Amino acid sequence: MRRILSAVSFQNCVIALCMAARLAHAQIFDETTLKERVAGSGNSDTDATVVVYNESDRDSRELAIIYASKRNIARDHLVGLQCPTTEEITRAEYDSTIAEPLRRAFQKKGWWALGLGSQEPRVERSSIHFVALMRGIPLKIKQQFEPYTGDKPHGSPPISTHNEAAVDSELSVLGACTQQISGALENPYYRGFSPIAGAGIPWMLLVCRLDAPTSDTVQRVINDSLVAEQEGLRGFAYIDARNTSVAGLKLGDGWLYNAAVTARKKGLPTILDNGEGLFPVMYPMRHAAVYFGWYNQDVAGPFQRPDFRFQRGAIAVHIHSFSALTLRDPKRFWCAPLIEAGAAATLGNVYEPYLGLTPAVDIFYDRLRAGFTFAESAYMSQHFISWMTTFVGDPLYRPFKRENDLSARKPNDEWAAYAEGARIWFNESPAAGQVALETAAKKAKSGIIMEGLGLLQIAGGDSNASIASFAQAAKLYSNPEDAARASIHAVLQLKALNHTGEAIALARKQIAAFPKTPAVELLKAIEAEMVLPPPKTVDTAK
Repeated sequence: MRRILSAVSFQNCVIALCMAARLAHAQIFDETTLKERVAGSGNSDTDATVVVYNESDRDSRELAIIYASKRNIARDHLVGLQCPTTEEITRAEYDSTIAEPLRRAFQKKGWWALGLGSQEPRVERSSIHFVALMRGIPLKIKQQFEPYTGDKPHGSPPISTHNEAAVDSELSVLGACTQQISGALENPYYRGFSPIAGAGIPWMLLVCRLDAPTSDTVQRVINDSLVAEQEGLRGFAYIDARNTSVAGLKLGDGWLYNAAVTARKKGLPTILDNGEGLFPVMYPMRHAAVYFGWYNQDVAGPFQRPDFRFQRGAIAVHIHSFSALTLRDPKRFWCAPLIEAGAAATLGNVYEPYLGLTPAVDIFYDRLRAGFTFAESAYMSQHFISWMTTFVGDPLYRPFKRENDLSARKPNDEWAAYAEGARIWFNESPAAGQVALETAAKKAKSGIIMEGLGLLQIAGGDSNASIASFAQAAKLYSNPEDAARASIHAVLQLKALNHTGEAIALARKQIAAFPKTPAVELLKAIEAEMVLPPPKTVDTAK
């Protein structure tokens, strides 16, 4: 289902932040310290990681060596497979060239200790918890129509009728040694809140892939993940909900609203588009560190622009049934374009998964913020495995690894100053937070801090105060795109308060101030909609 992109559908961006905060309902675990969250990580994560590459693809092997070197993974933890180089393979090809060779390797190297279950052997002890699939390993397993030994429908239709799957998700149950391929399997790690090493699920593997349209992009993802871990992931969170009333789709909006609440409380200035359409193509989506949205089939909005780039190490997810149908085309679907646009991690679906069987992005983001790895966060958010989801990124990536490390903060870091002001806002009072943010903005001459304050004021129900904050932000910004974005927020708030004349005047002022800025086209569209004459009515009594 496509959504029409227009300023009309975009006008609820930012306006509905307060409503979204009230709608947040999913249970997210309370925060504990980062030190507790990552206890037992570090070298133990690398020791518990296997890197799998395709021997039939030279680039795949080279990428495996590069990744292992960057992460200090032992060379004997690299496993080469002779498998097809196509993205889609048959069940027979998966079994013979991927699953069985990996099982043999795990047993030969002593990574697994098998025990006898009620019917089939199962892994009882494992020293491996993470698997990194390198570009060149097939992406998905096509549907098996012929009878499959040991298989039987699992669950209720239509779920039980599907046996196609993502290679990643199917490998996550490799240690279960089951012949069951029809339907999805309950994920025992779902909603977990402990490192996988201590979760008591030895048969389960957390499988992610370092994959992209090109090998160069994969190398960039590897490097960006490491840099972001050291420097911290800073920027805006952009959340694109739909404000839908359709019963079957409210679940997705709920995830996004909850993610927005978490982002605010964790100190990222958060911009929420709560209209039916996506962020418009000319929207100035700068400094994007986090993006969650839905529901267009192909990449759309600002991500289409050749000048768009995510912050280094960014997390980006767009919910759609076929968001990862291919990872080879940088302009089709969502996962490949998001990675190509600079994101370091994403997730998506290789076939139709059904909304309730896709990862809950609010849980995913919550666990990332708590300090878990990308792989742990992804699988904690996934209710079912042996299904359709692929996780694209470094499984060991911790984007918020140094979030609470004061020594990692650079002098005059306006993102850190904003985060501290937001902490005061939520933990002490909005009034104290506002004072802290205004003081920090004045000291640093920061439009970012003032824009963030305006976004918090909207979430707190004070639209009038937000307008003044956005006006101040626009004056402080040196980049015209940033100034235009703050002005767009202010115009939309004035419009929402029915101050149409002031909204039109501000839009025209900013259009004159930034005539060559791409975002001016969006301001023109918003201004034009406000001055359109009312539609003519037809007198049916005549």
